[in-house]
Amino acid sequence: MTGQTVAVAVTGGIAVWFGVAVFRTSSMVRSALSLLASMAAIGGVFLAMEAEFLGVLQLMMMATEMAIMSVFMVMYMMDPGGLGQMEMSHQKRSSLAAGSLAGLAALGIALLVDWGPIAPVAAPPGEQTRALGIETMTRSLLVFEMAAVTILVAMIAAITVAIARRR
Repeated sequence: MTGQTVAVAVTGGIAVWFGVAVFRTSSMVRSALSLLASMAAIGGVFLAMEAEFLGVLQLMMMATEMAIMSVFMVMYMMDPGGLGQMEMSHQKRSSLAAGSLAGLAALGIALLVDWGPIAPVAAPPGEQTRALGIETMTRSLLVFEMAAVTILVAMIAAITVAIARRR
């Protein structure tokens, strides 16, 4: 096994471990931190696979998402500090059955489907990054700009409502 394979396996295992921890804790804060750690580990998987752009993008997005989530959590949660007991999962048996069936279906598809011949050698990473940048800055730019403005307005509104309630 190469170092890259080990790094992908380790960061993937960390992502799964913290993904499970999201639902194993009784604290919203601990769940949020577990989710952040899981998503950061997925960013590490991308970095280990030499997809630096996607890895850094994943890390930046998750840090921003957790900042936004913390604003809403403090504003709306009855116990944002997570000191009281709470249940993080509902309908445990049906959700466990549904998740297990979906996982088995995904595994079956991955292993049993004929994926066809191996694709030709991909373009060098620099060319892939350039093509992704061209796509992002042309056709998709308006979508990203509108999402950014919408998130900013939601954060300002949430803070305004939280401050108004305290007065």
